[in-house]
Amino acid sequence: MKSVYRLSLLSILLPAVMAVAGARTQGALIESGEAFLRPLQERDSVLIADQLEYGFELDEVKAGTGFMFQDFSKGFCEGVEVVSPWKIDTVKVLKGRKKSPELMNLRGSVTITSFDEGRYELPPLYVIRISPEGRTDTLSFSPKILDVRTMPVDTTGFKVHDIKGQIQYPVTFREILPYLAGAVLLALLVLLSIFLIRKYIRRSAEESARKEPAHITALRKLDRFRGDSYWAPEKQKAFYSGVTDALREYIASMFGISAMEMTTKEIFDGLKGKDIRPDLYEEAKDLFERADYVKFAKYVASQTENAAAVPAAVKFVTMTYQEELDTESAETVPHAETKEE
Repeated sequence: MKSVYRLSLLSILLPAVMAVAGARTQGALIESGEAFLRPLQERDSVLIADQLEYGFELDEVKAGTGFMFQDFSKGFCEGVEVVSPWKIDTVKVLKGRKKSPELMNLRGSVTITSFDEGRYELPPLYVIRISPEGRTDTLSFSPKILDVRTMPVDTTGFKVHDIKGQIQYPVTFREILPYLAGAVLLALLVLLSIFLIRKYIRRSAEESARKEPAHITALRKLDRFRGDSYWAPEKQKAFYSGVTDALREYIASMFGISAMEMTTKEIFDGLKGKDIRPDLYEEAKDLFERADYVKFAKYVASQTENAAAVPAAVKFVTMTYQEELDTESAETVPHAETKEE
């Protein structure tokens, strides 16, 4: 466990000679026991390139104690290298007495390794300790012997083999699951984008249709049904539905009647009180009734009736719109003459 307490650990690295010399001038040289040497991988022997911790342990260190360590950046010993520099771990925290600093057990070490077989005498460890009161001592830890060996080879049964190819393992469902999930998510995003784009285009078209006058919208929709492409018996239902729906929208906008939800009888009962010429009224009513026969009674209209459907609808739209304009003009002119008088 790394120290997270109030212990002030000074990571100032000094040569061993300077540490000893500093101890002679500032404090005592204290023999503090043996250093420890532990392999990071538990084995019966140390093999080439194995990494080991080489360091010291101190018990009941007061909080606020500082340390200075040897500098191994320029070399450790012949045949042995330092892999990682000094690190300090807090092994255990001991609660001190009331109004006294905490105590803790510490372990400091460097990580070393060797790439050559042999027996190496590691250098002794010197640590300068600075107490919270300012007293300086040098702690000395006796060295260890590092015995590095190679992997033993049975020369009696040794045989050279070719280099084996890379082992191919079967792909599991767990491995391809993230890719499947990504593909599904991508497909959903594409579908959502298409849906939003189509919705935006439809809404834009509806807004454009709402902005233009009702008679222009009706004439534009009726223009789609000109010609005889919808006159075949199997297409007449769509033909008459399209023509009458265009008239329903026009009637709803022009005369304020909810024609889209009404039957033919209800629509023309509502139009009776409007200022519509009788011949236009009857011609439009005949068109709606014929459309009802085609849509609901499987009636097949004749070529003459089909040819007259769109012109009758166009005539109703243009004439009623023109009569509305004439009525508005007639109401405006007397008003203007009154102002002149």
